[in-house]
Amino acid sequence: MENIFFGPHLTMDLSNCNKEKLSDYSFIFNLLSELPEKIGMTKITQPYVFPYKGLVPDDSGITGVVIIAESHISIHSFEQKDYVFIDVFSCKNFDVNIAKKYFIDAFESKTVKCHTINRGANFPR
Repeated sequence: MENIFFGPHLTMDLSNCNKEKLSDYSFIFNLLSELPEKIGMTKITQPYVFPYKGLVPDDSGITGVVIIAESHISIHSFEQKDYVFIDVFSCKNFDVNIAKKYFIDAFESKTVKCHTINRGANFPR
């Protein structure tokens, strides 16, 4: 019997990035706004993006999410730590390699760790 999954979840840890891009609100907003169409998803909201200045000054950065009909795409950057976390979760298949290349190129990351898991093996269809 073939396993049928709900959808892929791509997680990306990028470091050694272009530091200016990690702290650029407009840049991150545009990334979140443009990617859904590039991977065949349906954006149902504008990206919600905000700068974060927390209790730990080194944790400052930009956090953003765009809700897509198929689930969500999120970015959490840490400008002082030269790091960005990215999630792309969808209830339908998408070209994971396009999403990876899009973010790696955009942030000019030199150190990349990516994982893709299939979510919802027991999700009722």
